[in-house]
Amino acid sequence: MAARTRTAEPTWHRAAPAPVVLVSGPEALLGQRAIERIVAARHGAPVTRLDAGAYTRGALLAAASPSLFDDAGIVVVEGAEAMNDEFLADALAYVAQPDPEVVVVIRHGGGVRGKKLLDTVRKAGAPEYTCPAVKKDAEIVDFARGEFERGKRPVQAAVVRSLVDAVGTDIAEVAAACQQLMSDVDGTIDQAAVTRYYGTRVNATAFAVADAAVEGDVAKALSLVRHALATGNDPVPLNAAMAAKLRILAKVGAARGRRLDPTKDLGISPWQADRARRELQRWNGETLASAIEAVARADAEIKGASRAPQFALERSVRTVAELAKR
Repeated sequence: MAARTRTAEPTWHRAAPAPVVLVSGPEALLGQRAIERIVAARHGAPVTRLDAGAYTRGALLAAASPSLFDDAGIVVVEGAEAMNDEFLADALAYVAQPDPEVVVVIRHGGGVRGKKLLDTVRKAGAPEYTCPAVKKDAEIVDFARGEFERGKRPVQAAVVRSLVDAVGTDIAEVAAACQQLMSDVDGTIDQAAVTRYYGTRVNATAFAVADAAVEGDVAKALSLVRHALATGNDPVPLNAAMAAKLRILAKVGAARGRRLDPTKDLGISPWQADRARRELQRWNGETLASAIEAVARADAEIKGASRAPQFALERSVRTVAELAKR
């Protein structure tokens, strides 16, 4: 239970040198970032990299033993989630008596292999920096917002949302897009900047389709979904975005009737809750239920019950947009 608590909040961005450092969690980009921070903090120190899965006995001690003429260095052990028995034995011995001048970073991508070493490292009080998977939409948006904040270039929530909609769910691509905007745009990074760099992608994303449909803009929603399909987008995520959008509306609407706080009680981001409240002005319980049913029916058709998944998606989009106009 203690290990799960540690990984609840990503801490990779705080990574700093120590005699033994554990970088844990499955998100490869964040793990790489954590290691880069540690290496950068010991500028000029020699770096030795080991593979825990292809490890040979004695390599850790040899790498962590500075020569007479070299400064104390950094040893980065990758792939600890696939460690072999030789590495486990050597690492357990080293963690018991680490060299205080050397930095040994153990990168563990998750799973149960090596649990004995992880427990030993944690009990020894070594710092652990977590890199949890970034998969949910809210997590990706939070990651992008954090990129701008860490770069001292905070941007409005709606701009972050547009960027994520444009770039997609691969956080490596999201990170690259954030870095490009911060590098290339002077002054405020606004919606115009996102559109200028990623406009063709912004205008036909899943969430752009969902937004237009929920707002009752039939023409725009159909235009966007047809363009998205014509450019090779899969109908499944397009329909899933509408389902996610409608679920948020339903949750915020239900919270209002039950005197719940959507953010505190339901885990919905403040900006999402604010937008949903505005959008709910077009909806009531009956029309929202009909829209959810239409999207669920389209989901079944798209995933195999229909020979024309693209038509099923377009019909779903039209139905939702027309219900929003009532």
